[in-house]
Amino acid sequence: MAEVLHTLSAAELGRRLAAGTLTSRALCAALIARYDVLNDKVGAFTHLDRADVLAQADASDARRQAGQGRGPLEGIPVAIKDNIAVQGQPLTCSSKMLASLVSPYDSHVAERLRAAGVILYGRLNMDEFAMGSSTENSAVRKTFNPWDLTRIPGGSSGGSAAALAAGLVPLSLGSDTGGSIRQPASHCGVVGLKPTYGLVSRFGLVAFASSLDQIGPMARSVEDCELLLAALASADARDMTCFGSDERTLTAAGEAKKLRIGIPKGFLGKGVAPEVAAAVNAAIEFYRAQGCAISEVELPSADLAVPTYYVVATAEASSNLGRYDGVRYGHRSAQASTPVEMMTNSRSEGFGPEVKRRILLGTFVLSAGYADAYYNRALRARAKIRSEYLAALSQVDVLLTPTVPTPAFKVGEKASDPLQLYLEDIFTIPANLAGLPALSVPCGQSGHLPVGFHLVGAPLSEAKLLAAGRLFEAAHGFAHQQSTL
Repeated sequence: MAEVLHTLSAAELGRRLAAGTLTSRALCAALIARYDVLNDKVGAFTHLDRADVLAQADASDARRQAGQGRGPLEGIPVAIKDNIAVQGQPLTCSSKMLASLVSPYDSHVAERLRAAGVILYGRLNMDEFAMGSSTENSAVRKTFNPWDLTRIPGGSSGGSAAALAAGLVPLSLGSDTGGSIRQPASHCGVVGLKPTYGLVSRFGLVAFASSLDQIGPMARSVEDCELLLAALASADARDMTCFGSDERTLTAAGEAKKLRIGIPKGFLGKGVAPEVAAAVNAAIEFYRAQGCAISEVELPSADLAVPTYYVVATAEASSNLGRYDGVRYGHRSAQASTPVEMMTNSRSEGFGPEVKRRILLGTFVLSAGYADAYYNRALRARAKIRSEYLAALSQVDVLLTPTVPTPAFKVGEKASDPLQLYLEDIFTIPANLAGLPALSVPCGQSGHLPVGFHLVGAPLSEAKLLAAGRLFEAAHGFAHQQSTL
């Protein structure tokens, strides 16, 4: 059994655990054995406490034996991106700045997972402070795409996606500021959901850009992604942007075969690799054949999304990362004789090049004399993008685009050209700017590399997105796919 456990869905594992044909300890032991063989090759995890995992598994098995199981995820391992707080575990954000930090508390999502009986399973690599599209910006290690170890897994949640594609864990959590769940999901052939802004609490998520960040589920199937979302989404008074109990009713899914699907004009044109366009067009034709109404929609300000994002996100990053000054916590330089030198050297030594680049850009756009020219204009552009997306979504149920313009590229291929990396998120960024839910679903391959398509919906329309994803997934062979490592 141990040889095939890593290929099973979380839903199937849950059924076996409930039936008593599998124990959580046996499942975790099998996954630990696979980790020991593969993680040095893939680099998905930065930390795994085997003794703690097995202790959690034993506690889960004891609850189940006593008839006190906590639901469909009882005893299922979920790996956590290393910017989400789990008490007693490292919280490094894959940065030298926080290399020695151990979280003193649980994030809201960690509390929710514990309440669901989940095994909190290790820390996942990421671009430093979630700033990147390839997981090459980690100060800890590089992560590689399990489908081709010479290629990137995407980012910043590259570890979260690679762990799933390598069969190291059945479920994972990522965070998404401009596509950091969906882009690596596409590159690694898994499912990734960015929830509506405010549906999942950000309490305990290390902030990059507070008005854009969202925690979300990643899995190898839409069903598993939906199971994990159900465990995460709840009201939380500690996050002022989190919906209250009376504000979080999801729109009904409806009949998936009657969905109205909008195709943004021009999104399949310039910059999209032919094989990606072919796979996405095949998905569109599938939905048409199922009876869905397909129509073209106009999003005239969509070209403003990337520059708008890199003004808003960097401005917020500059503010949020100002707290890392060597005074209260985090890296403190030993090469200083004055407080100013200590702060300057601590930040210079603790932050990597991409984080420094974004802090400098954000500080510039917020500075006196430039805020009106850049930041305030970006806020107006953001409002326009949101209004156009909401107008389009009043005419259709979901929008469908590629998730990423190209398949995963070679490690180091774009390292010297940040602007090319920023364009990786051209299709995913608008959903963050507008606070909308969005889902990436595998839809094909380019050679041996996965390709995904991207669904965006109105606020709280997660059920519609998931229903559309399930309809496609049920008719194709991409659910539960893994690399052949």
